[in-house]
Amino acid sequence: MEVNSMERESLTPRQVKLLKKLYEEGKPVEVYTVEKTQDELANELGITRQALSNHLKVLKELGYIRTGRGFIDLTDKALELLGERKGDVFVFVRIEPTKRKHVYETLQKMRIKRIYRVTGDIDLIIEADKSKLDEILEEIASLDGVRETITHVVLEVL
Repeated sequence: MEVNSMERESLTPRQVKLLKKLYEEGKPVEVYTVEKTQDELANELGITRQALSNHLKVLKELGYIRTGRGFIDLTDKALELLGERKGDVFVFVRIEPTKRKHVYETLQKMRIKRIYRVTGDIDLIIEADKSKLDEILEEIASLDGVRETITHVVLEVL
């Protein structure tokens, strides 16, 4: 991810160096983001805002969530606790050349982790959760223009 020149000019060299260091030493963590106020969540759960705040504080300290102004992120740890992290899957997709744009647009609306457009014998690599595999494959197969899918389930991350 390249910082555009205008943004780079507003940052000090030390800030750019810090960002690079954080990027180099960081590891990608999947999160699900909820963009609601604490008042909204408290009302939906039928508890006081103070009680919600206490629960969020505990969840944050235990590493299940990250919070900020107007958002709450669920971490991998929370997804594992909820049984939502049952493993990853990669689906390789071949598409009719004349239908690529339509397929790309439709796939971007689906609830999948990432879509990679690649060179070679396939057109796309879709990264998804194994728990949603049947649903995802059914949706992909129903798309006009999809020639073939090849599915690979991750056994372990080394």
